[in-house]
Amino acid sequence: MSNHFQILNACKTLEERIFYVLYSYKESLSTRELQRCLKNNTFASLMGDKHNLSKGLKSIYPKITPMLKDTIFVDFLGVPQKHSEKRLHNRILENMRDFVLELGKDFLFYDKEYPLQVGNSTFKIDLLFFHRGLQCLVAFELKVGKFKPEYVSKMDFYLEALDRQKKKEHENPSVGLILCAAKNDEVVEYAMSRTMSPMLVSQYQLQLPDKAILEKKLQQLVNIPQIEE
Repeated sequence: MSNHFQILNACKTLEERIFYVLYSYKESLSTRELQRCLKNNTFASLMGDKHNLSKGLKSIYPKITPMLKDTIFVDFLGVPQKHSEKRLHNRILENMRDFVLELGKDFLFYDKEYPLQVGNSTFKIDLLFFHRGLQCLVAFELKVGKFKPEYVSKMDFYLEALDRQKKKEHENPSVGLILCAAKNDEVVEYAMSRTMSPMLVSQYQLQLPDKAILEKKLQQLVNIPQIEE
């Protein structure tokens, strides 16, 4: 019941309220977990830009959008604005419980720097998860800079290797998630326009955005009039 009171007090639109009621029920959120979702506006994150989904992701998993986020808030990592991929990687591992909560509870952490042997070379996936809802492996690549088109071909390679070598017969095709510090949606769309591999490009933010920015984004997403003070 306390969760319902929080949702009523925090949300200004019917769409938001319905979303959080269903989401908190689906994810079995505690009061603290719901407070974080409301604070970082999980609604806006999950309803993000559809251009960041590859054709393969849309065709293989047509109901993917309620499960993967366009923006991931990692304020709990405590890393400075200027940081290395190694530091980001290590801080995620140290705060895996909060990271999984931010991603969604269907994500199960599998391994770090997961090795794939192809030919005479060993390639390592930054983070490997399993998604219970999608019933598939999810490969994460961490990038501290802006998204680059060449990241897509690298993820293509990882997903092909996972499906050939690691995917079990009853599991669905593996999904790739490229997590960058920043991205240009048009560049992402161009880069993924021809790949049929199921992948998503998301960005991470070290700090929760200003409430006014979140409200503006929410208004654009649900096409509602300006919220009055």
